[in-house]
Amino acid sequence: MSNTILITGASSGIGKSTAKYFHDKGWNVIATMRQPENEEELTKLNNTLVTRLDVTDEASIEAAISEGIARFGKIDVLLNNAGYGAYGPLEAFSMDKIRRQFETNVIGLIAVTKGVLPHLRANKSGTIVNISSIGGQMTFPLGALYHGTKFAVEGISEALHYELEAAGIKMKIVEPGMIRTDFAGRSFDFTNDESLTEYQGVVQAFFGAMSGDMPSSDPIVVAEVIYTAVTDGTDTLRYRAGPDAVQFLDNRKALDDATFINGLKEQLGL
Repeated sequence: MSNTILITGASSGIGKSTAKYFHDKGWNVIATMRQPENEEELTKLNNTLVTRLDVTDEASIEAAISEGIARFGKIDVLLNNAGYGAYGPLEAFSMDKIRRQFETNVIGLIAVTKGVLPHLRANKSGTIVNISSIGGQMTFPLGALYHGTKFAVEGISEALHYELEAAGIKMKIVEPGMIRTDFAGRSFDFTNDESLTEYQGVVQAFFGAMSGDMPSSDPIVVAEVIYTAVTDGTDTLRYRAGPDAVQFLDNRKALDDATFINGLKEQLGL
């Protein structure tokens, strides 16, 4: 019987590339998204279930898991991929927007994990892969909310690595660098208030860097790393995806705070 992966946020970017990659490797795929009625490509694949899952809606989580198990008999891997990036000066954000960022990237990830864990525990096997980011180990200006969520994902995942071992479940973290996805589009929520004049120089520098020729990798690079994490048979916790991820995180690990931060400020023109 083929293995089965459940993917959140499979409508585009890393999630969609991973769904197609695992399908091509002979896996059953449960590709979940908030608006499955708009999906046209994945619905044409055999052994692929496209269904609704909104990580902020517990009923939709339970329904998607149940539907996936009913269709394929078992879930072997959960990929927690759904999320977005809220950037901007902290003072510019309403508390509703702040809560939405954490509800999606952190609480939603926990909710889906809790939903799948009883099934994996009953089978005494399985793997959970959480998509973090280089932004879970280092930060960029204006990313207090996004980086806060990704640092949380790193801590949650590392702690789960200990406890899930007793149930025969592996925990993995994938840390992509800059990836050519819609992160700067619909997955990017920028909030600013120009009356907060003290922050506008940082805002301009940030957008100057974003609009520059920054190196980036295709989402398939991340899909390949996810597949390696799931199939390598090791207890390795963290996997980097993309050459810039390796470079940034090596530098962050090697340098003290002041040296790394001042170097990044110089790159950004701050």
